[in-house]
Amino acid sequence: MLDIRRIDDRISVAPQIAPEDIPAIKAAGFAAIVNNRPDGEEDGQPTGDAIRAAAEDQGLAYTAIPVTHAGFSMPQVTAMIDALGAANGPVLAYCRSGTRSCNLWALSQAGLGGDPDELTQQARGAGYDLTSLRPLMDAVAPPR
Repeated sequence: MLDIRRIDDRISVAPQIAPEDIPAIKAAGFAAIVNNRPDGEEDGQPTGDAIRAAAEDQGLAYTAIPVTHAGFSMPQVTAMIDALGAANGPVLAYCRSGTRSCNLWALSQAGLGGDPDELTQQARGAGYDLTSLRPLMDAVAPPR
């Protein structure tokens, strides 16, 4: 069963999805999928290529921006900004639990000038605590 957590009208996050979930994701109105999970992180997880093929078969855009437990980088933040900007509708981002996807979304929005307090509230509404991410959000935010 899919555990899709809506952050706002443009982005939702989820734990690991499977190729057989793609028709339901499309039916839920998503236009694009962002994979924030590296292949091989856990035995038995579907590969990014399998998710990509299923997404493309359903007419959904697919972007891979793997985030390891080593943390986030500016190229990943920029890639998330680009993926969200290119999407022709709502985006579903996923990783193992949804946390890295939520965090990368928050960093991308902070990088665009989003208010870290508002981003933290939006994430909290989806069940994610960004308290420890605040210093990174402040670091990627443009000067005010």
